[in-house]
Amino acid sequence: MNRIDSEGVRVLVAEDDESLGDVLARGLREQGYVVDLVRNGETAANYVRVYSYELVVLDWRMPGLSGLDLLTRLRRAGTSTPVLMLTARDTPADRVTGLDAGADDYLVKPFDFGELLARLRALQRRPGVAQPPRIVLGAVEFDPAAHQVLVGGRPPALTGIEFGILEILIRRSPNVVDRRAIAQHVWDEEAHAFGSNTIDVHLARLRAKLAGGDVRIETVRGIGYRMVPASESP
Repeated sequence: MNRIDSEGVRVLVAEDDESLGDVLARGLREQGYVVDLVRNGETAANYVRVYSYELVVLDWRMPGLSGLDLLTRLRRAGTSTPVLMLTARDTPADRVTGLDAGADDYLVKPFDFGELLARLRALQRRPGVAQPPRIVLGAVEFDPAAHQVLVGGRPPALTGIEFGILEILIRRSPNVVDRRAIAQHVWDEEAHAFGSNTIDVHLARLRAKLAGGDVRIETVRGIGYRMVPASESP
């Protein structure tokens, strides 16, 4: 399968079926996508507020805020990110409801993963999809569209985990990011990272690689971490 168009493209997958969500996230990552996986509509709404996505894969039925309600909310707020709706509802009336709510495409469960990839590529080819802005903090430049980081004008050798930690910290700067949010954002198995010193180990390595970037990653004891310019007093 062609990975050229998908490399580095950021996708939000909102799916409350854990097995299906895990399969989707794993498959999309294998195709080069950068994937955030969430299990309910409220969490999906929070992610859309914080991050910039090129694509959203949205389950219709989720606990609390449904995918359809979330989609309606996003469109009313002016969010134009292409949305592929996943649902077991397969009547013509259901399709009309989903498309009228603002879905760009509609895929009925069960579906073929190859078809989902083809539909996502088709959505990517649509004109007018805004690219997320470049973020600059100190001498660190983060380009979400290019999936690139520069420190003092040079690309550091970041692992995928280090890139994910940097991304959530720089996007939310100067706010504090709690440890659970980092674990959910970076690791497929949240509990493994959250319940050990894994996050601290990777943060120590990330701090070393950001040396010369005029930024500081502060530990907020008992809560989490935040990234600020080095010029700010501790």
